Amino acid sequence: MKNLFKLFAGLLIAFNLVHADPLLQEGSKDGYDIKLSSEKSLVVGSNEIVIELFKDEAILTSAKVKIKFYMPEMPGMPYMEDESKAKLIDGKYKTNVNFSMGGTWQYQLKFKTEDGKVHKVRGSVNL
Repeated sequence: MKNLFKLFAGLLIAFNLVHADPLLQEGSKDGYDIKLSSEKSLVVGSNEIVIELFKDEAILTSAKVKIKFYMPEMPGMPYMEDESKAKLIDGKYKTNVNFSMGGTWQYQLKFKTEDGKVHKVRGSVNL
């Protein structure tokens, strides 16, 4: 009975991991609409993140975009960080992020517009 319960719990966890929803977060900052997404659910390891920027409902393709994901230091665990610049591909900014472990990762998205202003957006994701 105990082994059956362990097997059922393991299958339930595996099912939830396989069928987890992809990332989708939307918001606004300084008159810009921002969409952060992924095609697949986030996992430990490499993940493609897609960033879309809009100004007055038009796609913004002239910004310089970078994103930093980090996990603060905790007892018995060092500070972890992955920072990358996004590349403009088909009107969307894409980057790869490597999460070294599961848990809550905070992020800081920065984008610099043609007028030289740097806009910052903060949030978090859970693996």
